[in-house]
Amino acid sequence: MTFKAEYIWIDGTEPTAKLRSKTKIIAGSPAGLDALPIWGFDGSSTNQAEGHASDCVLKPVFTCPDPIRGGDDILVLCEVLNIDLTPHASNTRAALAEVEEKFAAQEPIFGIEQEYTFFKDGYPLGFPKGGFPAPQGGYYCGVGADEIFGRDVVEAHLDNCLKAGLGISGINAEVMPGQWEFQVGPLAPLEVSDQLWVARWLLYRTAEDFDIAATLDPKPVKGDWNGAGAHTNFSTKAMRESYDAIITAAESLGEGSKPLDHVKNYGAGIDDRLTGLHETAPWNEYSYGVSNRGASVRIPWQVEKDGKGYIEDRRPNANVDPYVVTRLLVDTCCSALEKAGQV
Repeated sequence: MTFKAEYIWIDGTEPTAKLRSKTKIIAGSPAGLDALPIWGFDGSSTNQAEGHASDCVLKPVFTCPDPIRGGDDILVLCEVLNIDLTPHASNTRAALAEVEEKFAAQEPIFGIEQEYTFFKDGYPLGFPKGGFPAPQGGYYCGVGADEIFGRDVVEAHLDNCLKAGLGISGINAEVMPGQWEFQVGPLAPLEVSDQLWVARWLLYRTAEDFDIAATLDPKPVKGDWNGAGAHTNFSTKAMRESYDAIITAAESLGEGSKPLDHVKNYGAGIDDRLTGLHETAPWNEYSYGVSNRGASVRIPWQVEKDGKGYIEDRRPNANVDPYVVTRLLVDTCCSALEKAGQV
């Protein structure tokens, strides 16, 4: 008896990494993460090694049922190691693991809103070739064939994520035609990041069957059209119990060099998206506010009303590395809360 294991990893392409995968046939039946072998690949073909020393190592870190192949087949997310089994330079997961362990007592959790855009034959799905559709307005959470494009792919992707056991909490059509969103979480930092990468892989793989491409480009259409982000909702145990901790966290993100430290790691092309228009704050200005989608960080109205909850960092691009954005938020906010004695 054998089963198929699809080994998935993040490559070294810059400025935005790509997902890669290949299939390993394993004897027996799936027996958990620890039973999966490490594997290797040609790093010279993924921007992760030179040809004269091209071997890189795949270490399984997360596994789930394969909803596409079905049966006993599985998906295996891996982190990339050097041949001495140290983290590869492109491995951003290892740094998050250290920060999550450091602040584990604060119980940080995340929900990430992943926006994306479908393309067909070089045009956003729903855009007429050589032209533009009606202006934005009715597409967001819309219904009807004149306003919604790609719902069959979206529903298939949602079903695949649920069959895989991923922590998907919702989907919706977004502001531009052919633009959609799914949400992952609430989950711990490593969990939400691992599962978001797998959900992205399933998005690409599902759309492939419909001959449609999905992109995380933060500004897929220039001009008066919304970009695509990955709004990141964050809280700690103290924030879920105290509004003072909410304010401490929001203010910590605006201190000193923190705004630029975060923004420059929130995805390539961020200055094209964070313009101060289309529900964004300017990339070079930090602000926070209650119910304000034009602020860098939004405090939902019900959080102010309840006196506890979470904050939403609206700056991350759709193409952000979730391992990086969660690490930065945990490190900055948890350090500030610890310093303020709000843990």
